[in-house]
Amino acid sequence: MGNEYYSVYSPLGQKYADCGWERDAINLCSMVPGRTYRKNKFITDQVIDITATTDKELPGQQGLPPAKIVVKGQELEIQQSLPQSDYQPIHFRV
Repeated sequence: MGNEYYSVYSPLGQKYADCGWERDAINLCSMVPGRTYRKNKFITDQVIDITATTDKELPGQQGLPPAKIVVKGQELEIQQSLPQSDYQPIHFRV
């Protein structure tokens, strides 16, 4: 296994499912008379690793500015962490 999978087709020839194991494809075919399955192989190609470069970055480009929210015309900065609470923690029994 590894480079192959099985496609299950309905009696009308429409694809019903893809299976990683032949026994699953056979099991699906046994549930409905007329279903068939076909063995397919993955075509593996070479893998190319790429890395990002910053040679064409605009001057002063440091990323996105901090987000802000506008509520009723007032501009607020997004809260970076939750404030401390005086509430008692809730403990659940599992």
